[in-house]
Amino acid sequence: MNAQNGWESAKKFFERIGRRNMVIAGAVLLIGAAVVMNWVFFTDSDKNDGFDYNASAGMSTDYGTTMGTTAVGDDAKPSGTNPTDSYFASVEVSRQRARDEALEVLNAVVENDKATEDVKAEALAEIQVIAKEMSQEANIESLLMGKGFAQCIAVISGGNANIVVQNDGALQAAQLAQINAVVYEQAGIEPANITIVQKD
Repeated sequence: MNAQNGWESAKKFFERIGRRNMVIAGAVLLIGAAVVMNWVFFTDSDKNDGFDYNASAGMSTDYGTTMGTTAVGDDAKPSGTNPTDSYFASVEVSRQRARDEALEVLNAVVENDKATEDVKAEALAEIQVIAKEMSQEANIESLLMGKGFAQCIAVISGGNANIVVQNDGALQAAQLAQINAVVYEQAGIEPANITIVQKD
């Protein structure tokens, strides 16, 4: 009898929440997980960040040097390749995979006949945000490589930008200013919200 009452209570609870809200909550959780996965590649909470906040909003010249490509994913290039190349390739693949998964969920919401128009509109708005961020990231990467950086990865999320560049020698003040200017021009993100990381 108690089990039956418990089942009825649970059933009423989910009916009150509604399918619409459950779909929204699931989509938000998946997108949040994708953003967290991207952020994990650019932070290391176990170590002092080493940022020189006078030089930039966040520059660390040793970021990623202790991280092997196998920790990023199983898409690393063969061991004969340059570890830096493998790092950039692995992060790019992981970033794209996280975005693809988020877009797949959002597209499923849009195509769901049972979803309300409000839910579909929210999902479409989130798809547009992701598409805009992807375009901004691609533009930033292209422009920075055009300015002499061998490789670049940009991750934009929630008004923040994480930029990893490959550079010989320590980044100079003029280079940091260049990076900040490109990110601001392409995404409107202030230097205080830009983290610049150097990968040798």
